[in-house]
Amino acid sequence: MQPLPLKQIHPLWLRCCHRINAVTVAGMICSGWRIYNASPLFSFNYPAALTLGGWLGGALLWHFALMWILLINATIYLTLGICSGRFQSKFFPLSWTSLKESLTQALYGKLHHTNMQEYNMVQKVAYILLF
Repeated sequence: MQPLPLKQIHPLWLRCCHRINAVTVAGMICSGWRIYNASPLFSFNYPAALTLGGWLGGALLWHFALMWILLINATIYLTLGICSGRFQSKFFPLSWTSLKESLTQALYGKLHHTNMQEYNMVQKVAYILLF
């Protein structure tokens, strides 16, 4: 029996933006831990092997450099999402009744994801609020 061909749900640019975000946020967390370790106010320190930057100044440089990468990536993501029409097709229209039904189903653990290519109303509202 032949395996079914894989169908990409998300376009390449979207997958790249998400991967860049994941790496960038992980780097910001690690440099943030180094910044946290430099403070004399807290008795707890993160292990140095899990931090980024080596010292306070280096951690700040990493943190701000990664911040710019995150900002540029977000700008690319929003520009491509708007220009390609993806945001319009995936996140709109919104309806209060569908939101109420989806939220009730989610709270009771009965929200189904039968079609992975369509977002339910809770997902749509969450994405819009995060933008």
